[in-house]
Amino acid sequence: MLKQAVQLTDALKGKKVLVMGLGLHGGGRAVVRWLVSRGAKVTATDLRDRVTLAPSLRALKGLSVRFVLGRHRMEDFRSHDVVVVGPGVPRESPYLLAAMRAGKTIENDASLFFRYLKNSAIAVTGTRGKTTTTLWVAELLRKKYPLVRQSGTPENAELEELERINGKNVPAVVELSSWQLEYLPKSGKTPHIAAITNIYPEHLNRYRDIKHYATAKANIFLGQHREDILVLNHDNPWHRFFLKKRPRGVLYYISTKVLPKKLDGAYVKSGKLILRIGGKETPLFSVVRFKEERGSHNLENLLRAVLIARLYDPQLPMTERDLLRLPTPRMRQETIYREGRLTVVNDSCATSPDGTIAAIRRFADGNTRSDDKSRVRGRTLRMTPQGPTSYTRGKSRSVVLITGGTDKELEFDGLAAEIKRHIPKRQLVLLEGSATTKLVAALRKRKYFSAYEPLEFLDLAVCVKEAFRIAADSTRSDLKNQSSRSDLVRSRTQGRSSVSVVVLFSPGAASFEKFLHEFDRGEQFNKLIKNSQMKMPPSRWH
Repeated sequence: MLKQAVQLTDALKGKKVLVMGLGLHGGGRAVVRWLVSRGAKVTATDLRDRVTLAPSLRALKGLSVRFVLGRHRMEDFRSHDVVVVGPGVPRESPYLLAAMRAGKTIENDASLFFRYLKNSAIAVTGTRGKTTTTLWVAELLRKKYPLVRQSGTPENAELEELERINGKNVPAVVELSSWQLEYLPKSGKTPHIAAITNIYPEHLNRYRDIKHYATAKANIFLGQHREDILVLNHDNPWHRFFLKKRPRGVLYYISTKVLPKKLDGAYVKSGKLILRIGGKETPLFSVVRFKEERGSHNLENLLRAVLIARLYDPQLPMTERDLLRLPTPRMRQETIYREGRLTVVNDSCATSPDGTIAAIRRFADGNTRSDDKSRVRGRTLRMTPQGPTSYTRGKSRSVVLITGGTDKELEFDGLAAEIKRHIPKRQLVLLEGSATTKLVAALRKRKYFSAYEPLEFLDLAVCVKEAFRIAADSTRSDLKNQSSRSDLVRSRTQGRSSVSVVVLFSPGAASFEKFLHEFDRGEQFNKLIKNSQMKMPPSRWH
């Protein structure tokens, strides 16, 4: 359970606090606002200049904050009482080392959040799936606890959530990155329910190796007590690494297969979701349709969300309909447009190859799923953000993939193999970048480009234009093969062609060579689609 909070709020009043990394995601702004509200004398420093940081500066207008932009000054790290570190700043930074040598307190947003939180906490980390899991846990709990909301995202930073719910009878549901977890032990607290989704190679430009990265993730449970809970993924081999850390909380697992009898958790048997708690098995719902619509990777997220929600409250009401209506997180395999046989998917938050591999497997598997309603018998139905409302079995699927970006010292052989297996020749569109160079080299080794040169472009707008040209050629080619005029009319009005086309934007890499961050990249993609020559009706956007 959470230990008694150390009440340091008054101690911050009048203290000089340096925020290192104002950033553009919203977390830095939330830290600054929270510190100012506590009476701290705040200085925010960032290597980016005033022009780049304009959105953050506008959001903080009117607050008593001193800004040092375009540089860091060593004297600031020696003269302030507390340094609050932004994500991605290595602990080996000479500025942080100077602050430590000067005896200054080093914190980050997560350590402050847990230090002051009075509520029970549910926290999720991992390489992939933490945003989806926390979103779905919050959605399921909200039926009984209306104040519950997902936090730890650009839309709802941890310290903003702290102000909203602290001391109320609801759990905090938060996702935590490896960077945030590096400082969690400073808070002296850990979440009551902790979950690790999976571990894949990620952020290896920041960590020595994958074991170093996984060790940072382990901080989510290392301070837990016997009455706390840890949820691991039995299907991901890294669960064994975490078991070697000797977790003290009660262990539960998720698996898309049947769990070994001695293990409690959530798993799938004969197409049904089964909960096993205290050795007692409880069949809940069929997950066949969910898996068809959302993909295998989201089945893992669902198992985890249902298990966590029921562990928090065993009496929580839940139906199969609730599961089918769970929303899709923004820019994570998010269907942003669908018309007839064309579907456009924004997966900008796929910042590593494994994310793009999951997207390719989902959308090339023969089952079309969308977050909207499509044209049926000539009648246009309204799009909805509440989750999938239609899917089509048995159609041939053609995927046009837009991928590429900035490297994080990751390997691309697996993604190259998946592309060769599923993406037809000349339906791969590449956005130039250091990761793209590595991907092209991996594809050349597999002789993917044996007959032609890669379609690689400097600009996302050109990539989108080329992807739509390929998609249009694909649909025109299919229409020419219709056996009769009635087939042609039916395919145009009902979307019943034998071929549907998915334009999938899944970069599989970071974004900082061309964009501010992955959300900026995703927003630019959305604007390009919305303003494209396709002249898509505004009512089809959510």
